[in-house]
Amino acid sequence: METKLLSQHYDKPEYVSLKGYLNLGGYEVLKRALKMEPKAIIDEVKASGLRGRGGAGFPTGTKWTFLPENGEPRYLLCNADEGEPGTFKDRIMLERAPHQLIEGMIISAFAVKSAKSYIYVRGEYQMCIRKLEKAIREAYDAGFLGKNILGSGFTHDMDVYSGAGAYICGEETGMISSLEGKKGQPKLKPPFPAVQGYLAKPTIVNNVETLAAVSLILRDGAAAYRKFGTEKSPGTKLFSVSGNVKKPGVYEVPLGYPLADLIQVECGGLDPGRRLKAVIPGGSSAPVLTAEEAMKATMDYECLQGMGTMLGSGAVIVIDDSNCMVDLLKVIMHFYHHESCGQCTPCREGTGWLHKIVHSIVSGEGRLQDVDLIPRVSRQMMGRTICALSDAAAMPAISFVEKFRDEFEFFVREGRSKVKGHLHA
Repeated sequence: METKLLSQHYDKPEYVSLKGYLNLGGYEVLKRALKMEPKAIIDEVKASGLRGRGGAGFPTGTKWTFLPENGEPRYLLCNADEGEPGTFKDRIMLERAPHQLIEGMIISAFAVKSAKSYIYVRGEYQMCIRKLEKAIREAYDAGFLGKNILGSGFTHDMDVYSGAGAYICGEETGMISSLEGKKGQPKLKPPFPAVQGYLAKPTIVNNVETLAAVSLILRDGAAAYRKFGTEKSPGTKLFSVSGNVKKPGVYEVPLGYPLADLIQVECGGLDPGRRLKAVIPGGSSAPVLTAEEAMKATMDYECLQGMGTMLGSGAVIVIDDSNCMVDLLKVIMHFYHHESCGQCTPCREGTGWLHKIVHSIVSGEGRLQDVDLIPRVSRQMMGRTICALSDAAAMPAISFVEKFRDEFEFFVREGRSKVKGHLHA
């Protein structure tokens, strides 16, 4: 069943404005937080077990402790460059609850002693950008941003930055490069952003959902937050569900929630007469699950990792038996080939090869050895690049061929889809 902690007021149009947000208890947590010691806030976030909601799932409080005590200015960056295919939860949050993010960010900035933050928003999210800019102006006018916030002695400034329209800018070091006005290309780590990030200064990068959850944790306490979810994956999570379900959308459920229930209960199941074929559980880069695996899966980091896939950004793509897996892989490979920044040879060449191989099968020119070539090329791409885009293309390619090999072989032998029964380029 849905557990609306973050999304409790998302259905109320007035929640977008400062007045509506204040009427529903907004900025009360900030007032309390500014009277706390910054270290106490970090300890509470650590105790809550909050893990990064952008994909990697790294413990948030622990990340905050990586900042060096070197007297340099610190930056807080909110990663709202939601580019993972299938993911749209951050967009809903930005459109319906901009002040929720702003409050979480001010508290987080106070905790990590940052005087300046940026929200890096995906370039296509123009409505989100407009709503955020309006909300930030309202927060400044009300004294929640700027000099000496609420008489606490803490000064913080916040800006919105429109993204460069590239998937690669969602990777934290690529985002930092873009924010600095350079080409949005990932950088080698170490040094990690916490040590040397934006303008070569200590920088914390967190996802929209992660930062919004901070005020929730301080409001109710770490123990209350831990009542939801699992021991290693505490709290609730927003899932973007798309594909062949009756009610696609964003749903908030506790981590560890059965994937079968998310599909059948929250999303109303599949269309009549259709059977579940596969599920991509964490965005297009996550290895695919068969219908049988999906029915056993729970939506937490550990279970999905144990099944050879990942929770990622929480983008659940439901695939029924009317879909051709070869077709789907062609779409995914086209995306990764197009979005590779070209900096690393295994990614630049590998994504191109994968796209060409799958495209040749779909156009009726494939050979049986091409089916084996897909995982072979993919394995040469993994773990050999600056960022994870190469792996993000390789992982679904391997899993599609391993789990739906018969469809690939049928396409090569017959020159047509096993499901759709016709030849198409």
